[in-house]
Amino acid sequence: MVPSTPTQTPASGPSRARGVPWGWAGAGLVAVLAAVGLMWRGGDDARAPAAVAAPVKATQSRGSHGGSAGGGAAAAGVEEAEAAERRFSDQTCFPELARFNDGVTLETFRDWAAPLLASKDPLVRDYLKSKLAELIGDDAKKAGQVVDWARDAQGAAFQVLLSGLRESDAVQKPQVAARLLEAGLDKGLPIERRAGMLSALDTQKHLTPDAMDRMADFARDPASTEAGWAATRTLGRVMARESENLGDASPYLDRLITIATDAPDEQIRHLAQTAPLHNSPVLDAKATARFERILRSEGNEDGRDAAAQVLAMSSDKENVLKTFTDAFQREQSVCVRWALFRFSARVAGRDALPVMANMATVDPRFQPLYGIFETLYAQGNVDFIRVWNELPDQNPFGCMDRHN
Repeated sequence: MVPSTPTQTPASGPSRARGVPWGWAGAGLVAVLAAVGLMWRGGDDARAPAAVAAPVKATQSRGSHGGSAGGGAAAAGVEEAEAAERRFSDQTCFPELARFNDGVTLETFRDWAAPLLASKDPLVRDYLKSKLAELIGDDAKKAGQVVDWARDAQGAAFQVLLSGLRESDAVQKPQVAARLLEAGLDKGLPIERRAGMLSALDTQKHLTPDAMDRMADFARDPASTEAGWAATRTLGRVMARESENLGDASPYLDRLITIATDAPDEQIRHLAQTAPLHNSPVLDAKATARFERILRSEGNEDGRDAAAQVLAMSSDKENVLKTFTDAFQREQSVCVRWALFRFSARVAGRDALPVMANMATVDPRFQPLYGIFETLYAQGNVDFIRVWNELPDQNPFGCMDRHN
């Protein structure tokens, strides 16, 4: 199952156009016009507005005739452009952007945006998203109207509607978030549409316990597929934001561990297993025990690798080192063994060397690596990141190549 909505980098998430002021939309419009160069046709089929046509004509005239003749031709070009009727290319809608920007309202947005979207230009699409966020503002009623439109929209229009809503102030209002959640869990909608609705919630500053429970339950549904993946990503992104704002991330982590343990879809499980890596919570005893279960029982080695990395953030260092020692003994994957070995150093620093020496005895492939870690700690290095950066080879078994 490959989700149709690509992951952003999940650590920070996309930037938000909160209450997009005119400067945003205006700057976006200028950038679009500059980037596409207005794409006028040549000859009589492409009479450009004077503001654009005059400099072009003047340049061409000077290049052809030089001196005052060029100036006269330029003036004639300006007069001709001002007098001529504006006729826009039937192959592109970029010249319509200024008129659109000045006159569009929420009520006219869909109809007016349709020909612009037909251009398939990503700069135009980004501008439309920002303009829609501006039109919605913090008005819950307008946001609800956009949710209704998105239920039936197709293709690029669907993406623009949800992206504009996602970036608006109104999406933070409880009634708007509730409507998006209901749409995302609506079995009557296609699964990819439900994924989009749930993804639009990932800019939330906070999720209610009920919303978290419903998304977690949905992600564990075998039929949830890419929409379940989107729900899991939304939980992880809001958890990271809650942590950044010094809020309580533990309710999100609790639901994510449930997904990481019980979801039948391997990709959804792995997404939940790696979610804590983006906000680095210190695991309490309960969370530590649950990730130890994942380390023991997860069938996918990437999941066991992730569990080792998350467990390195536990507050119970002694217990984690014992867990790593036992897991190393029974683990068959050299990549997971490499994770257990190096993250032992993250758990306890120099104090982990006896555990790492024992691992190198169990698997002689790790003896040269043990010698390197021992030397680095003998040189006075303390911080794990410093030790990691000093390693001559961070990928001795080619494990990182699996993810490229």
